[in-house]
Amino acid sequence: MDRLTVENAAHAFDLQGAPDVELFKHGTMTVEYYRPQGEDRQQPHPRDELYVIVSGHGTFLRDGVEMPFEPGEILFVPANAEHRFSRFSDDFATWVIFFGPDGGEVA
Repeated sequence: MDRLTVENAAHAFDLQGAPDVELFKHGTMTVEYYRPQGEDRQQPHPRDELYVIVSGHGTFLRDGVEMPFEPGEILFVPANAEHRFSRFSDDFATWVIFFGPDGGEVA
């Protein structure tokens, strides 16, 4: 994909039919578009990640702490941390950027 736009990501998502689609990879970094429907069933990931909220709102749970989220917000999740989106609106979508080695970056 030449450009990573929300429109192009949504189109790729619609073609794939899964809750996430990988759009770009460079070194240890991958960029995905994530749009769960109804429930977020993800499990902890072995690498650090950033969520850049594209649309929608709801609650984000990380290591037992709940916080609201909204468009334009960036959420960091360290490797192997329990996390998920809950009570999110039907239009919720986010970029997901995975980076670094398994086990996460050194603080």
